[in-house]
Amino acid sequence: MQKLALTLILFTTTVLCAVGQDKHTITVNFSGMESDKGKLYVALYDSKETFLKKDFKGDIVSVKDKKATVVFKDIPSGVYAISAFHDENNNKKMDTRIFGIPKEPVGISNDAKGFMGPPKYKDAKFLVDKNIELAINVN
Repeated sequence: MQKLALTLILFTTTVLCAVGQDKHTITVNFSGMESDKGKLYVALYDSKETFLKKDFKGDIVSVKDKKATVVFKDIPSGVYAISAFHDENNNKKMDTRIFGIPKEPVGISNDAKGFMGPPKYKDAKFLVDKNIELAINVN
């Protein structure tokens, strides 16, 4: 009886661990850029606390025909947000105006916009529980 109970516990634990480890792919199609100059910097965030501060994953891609695509693989199920900026002058940073207003084109998941400041995580977040494809306008 003890062997049966131990086997059931081990089996249940293994199944629960496997279910909790679902990995997905996020494909993001960016459009709206006015030129192919420079690079597109993309950040994936996994929490409200890190949003626009420290990315969970990131990528830097070329812009072609005023479009770009980024693919994030092996992403655990959860809630995420994406930000991007088009570094048109290729100086490897987002140039800003007074009060931190971006000079270069930006894009946020759900096309979230900020009011008197940057966009909020609650407006940019999306659920990943399967492979998904997103479209983000960068302007």
